[in-house]
Parts: sequence; structure tokens; C-alpha cells
Amino acid sequence: MQLVDRYLAGYADSVRFQVVQLIEKNKLKSYLDGKYAMAHQVRSDSDLRQFVMGLKNQYLKKSAPLSKVVYDNKIHVIKNALGTHSYVSRVQGSKIKSKNEIHVSSVFKSAPKAFLEMIVVHELAHIKEKDHNKAFYQLCQHMLPDYHQLEFDMRLYLIQKELLKLT
Repeated sequence: MQLVDRYLAGYADSVRFQVVQLIEKNKLKSYLDGKYAMAHQVRSDSDLRQFVMGLKNQYLKKSAPLSKVVYDNKIHVIKNALGTHSYVSRVQGSKIKSKNEIHVSSVFKSAPKAFLEMIVVHELAHIKEKDHNKAFYQLCQHMLPDYHQLEFDMRLYLIQKELLKLT
């Protein structure tokens, strides 16, 4: 199934096969609903900023400040991503100033809270680790111990959302 391959390309064939079976038996939605029924109230950009800053202050107190945190309607379509972290360095006089921004796909406005938390942790980790390397994923797991399971289940959630659009 092309949809499964798009979201789970890096996973083993056996895992993708199990997901296809869940879809064919119409059990993917019930699996996700059983695990992640709890929605969140982080709907506005200001709510998102407060949510992100809470996690940042808990785990990355001494890291660079964030100048902007917003939901972005265009991320998924344009960049084929779910969130972005950008930093811009500017020369101001004799100093170099750096601005960090986090943009989260609007898909997460209605997603379960665990998935919003996972994507925020992912983008916050980029403040310290720019690349997706071992240190990056260790930091993600430090902030969110079940990070890898949440990332996988979030991919299943996105597959389910697309399946609902097709029906």
C-alpha cells in the first residue's frame, strides 16, 4: 500500500505488513482511539507558545531563546514535514544575534496531546542538536521517554487521517 510506504518507508517490511493488515481489517482507528483518545486544548498560537515554553523551561533552560512559536497551515504541503525549527543569525553591530523559531503543522491542532508533545519535543531538540543523530534522539528520549513509540503511532495517525479523506 503506497500510503503506508510513504509514512513508514524506513521501517521493516514486517512492520509495514502488520499496519496494512490493521487497515484491511478496519482496526487502525480503534487501535489509535484506544491509546490516544485524549485531545488537547492547545488551539491558538499563544497557547502553543505557552505549551512549548513549558517544555523548554523544564528540559532546556539554558538553551537559546525562542523568538516565535506558531501553528503553520502550509508546512505539511510545502515542506513535507510536520514541524520546523529555524534559526537565523544576524549581525547587529559587533555582535551576532541568533533567533530560533518553531513552526508546528496545523494538523496537530486536532491531534491527540501525546502527538503534539512529540512533535514539540522533536523541534525543541533541534535547538541543541541540528542533525538527526544519536545525540538528537537521546535528547528526545530524555524529554519524552516513549518518543520512538509516539513517533511511530503519530505516523499511523497520519495514515488514518488520509484514509478518512479517501472515504
